[in-house]
Amino acid sequence: MKDKEVKSLERKDKTEVEEKEQEQEPAGIEEIDPSTDEGNPSFTDSDAGHTLEEGEVHSLQVQLEEERKKAEDYYQKYLRSQADFDNFRKRMMKEREELTKYGVKPLLEKLLPAVDNLERAIQSAKTEEDGNLESFIQGVEMVYRQIMDAMRAEGAVPLESVGKPFDPYFHQAIMLVETGEEKGIVVEEFQKGYMLKDKLIRPAMVKVSS
Repeated sequence: MKDKEVKSLERKDKTEVEEKEQEQEPAGIEEIDPSTDEGNPSFTDSDAGHTLEEGEVHSLQVQLEEERKKAEDYYQKYLRSQADFDNFRKRMMKEREELTKYGVKPLLEKLLPAVDNLERAIQSAKTEEDGNLESFIQGVEMVYRQIMDAMRAEGAVPLESVGKPFDPYFHQAIMLVETGEEKGIVVEEFQKGYMLKDKLIRPAMVKVSS
């Protein structure tokens, strides 16, 4: 009998404690289940990472396309530069070939009038009955002056050798002669030497005192 009364009292005390705890809980606060809240769609960490990854991929694709366009632009510029260089090289080769082939053209243009005058002088000497030698000589001298003027215009000038000391660079001794004068002096010139600006074209053939 006593046991039953004790158990009944324990149940009564437990019930009273539970009722007091329920009364102490704040009113209006309910436990929210995130998975069933219709007003707040679920958004997990995995979804955030997935969205960020897609944005990065798009950004990289845009950058890749920009770099591809730049590379294509650089490549086209390279092709144009290469073509310009090839054209320049071909033009230089052609001009060099023409210079080698036709380099004497300016000199010939200056010599042709002298050749024309020489032909006229020869023809005139042949047709004159009295054979006027003086006129022929004058014509030849005129041609000679024209030729020398043309050569000087190109920078070619004759060496002045007679009376100068013998120089093996500028002179080629053909004969030695005793003259009673100072030794090693050019006393006669058989063939003129010529300079082209500062370069020797050919040495003079000379007679030198011994």
